[in-house]
Amino acid sequence: MMKAVVIKQAGPPEVMELSDRPVPVPGDNEVLIRVRAAGVNRPDLAQRKGKYPAPEGVPADIPGLEVSGWVEQLGKTVKTWEIGDPVCALLAGGGYAEYAVVPADQCLTIPEGVSLEEAAALPETFFTVWNTIFSIGKFRSGEKVLVHGGSSGIGVAAIQMVRALGGEVYTTAGTDEKCRICEELGASLAINYQEDDFEERLKNHLQGAEIDLILDMVGGAYTLKNIRLLARKGRLILINAMSGTLGEVDLIRIMKKELVVTGSTLRPQSVAYKGKIATQLMAQVWPLFPDLIRPVVHTAFPLKDAYKAHQLMESSTHVGKILLLV
Repeated sequence: MMKAVVIKQAGPPEVMELSDRPVPVPGDNEVLIRVRAAGVNRPDLAQRKGKYPAPEGVPADIPGLEVSGWVEQLGKTVKTWEIGDPVCALLAGGGYAEYAVVPADQCLTIPEGVSLEEAAALPETFFTVWNTIFSIGKFRSGEKVLVHGGSSGIGVAAIQMVRALGGEVYTTAGTDEKCRICEELGASLAINYQEDDFEERLKNHLQGAEIDLILDMVGGAYTLKNIRLLARKGRLILINAMSGTLGEVDLIRIMKKELVVTGSTLRPQSVAYKGKIATQLMAQVWPLFPDLIRPVVHTAFPLKDAYKAHQLMESSTHVGKILLLV
């Protein structure tokens, strides 16, 4: 048996409790990981509220999309890992536990200069940023990228990845202190959206230039402003809609500028799809640690205090990632 954080029913953070569950058994192409740390992400909050159910075959009541730890057991056909290997991994769920199973292709080595605990902060955000900005968005060196929610886990990863791979990054955040940290991480300009209109600030700053690619997790009223900021053949990629699922669009502007407006969710993608991202990350991004990219961890809680981690994330006072330590 193992300890796992279980969602008793849909509701506030307090509906989660530490319970005993059977240790999962890896399938043929899976590995069992003895978890050292698990990352906390907004989809976990949505799952807890009953708004983001786990895919078929994944624990329905144990959240957690990323972990770090040691390979404990190998499936019959796994050849790429050995028992005892330190890894971090992207999961479809079940990460808030002492053990978790995951397809072997979704495991990654620990980057240089990153501790085993810190590595739990990487998979969900780095997979998401690579999938959206680099794969779907087809980012090219020299482009200007706007990242909304720059102080979030995804935001701090996106700022560093784009900057390290030759882009110019602009971002929004909710306080002056968060903006300062975003600029320290590599943003050319971070705009406090509580005090300034990001569209006007960017237009004044760019002096006629335009944004090539926007990663937006806010949605709502940001949509039309995003479209107005984009250059010809610009790309707007949506990964959440925290401020509302409906937004106004300028269809003529989209047509005239040949804009691409799209979005993505990572969780339902196939193992092969996620495995390809893992390979690309280890080849093109992992070598950039620790000189150009580093994990940004706000704080860590013991596994039993998962509800406190969710409370903190809902307060939006953190910068970077929140972890659970096992």
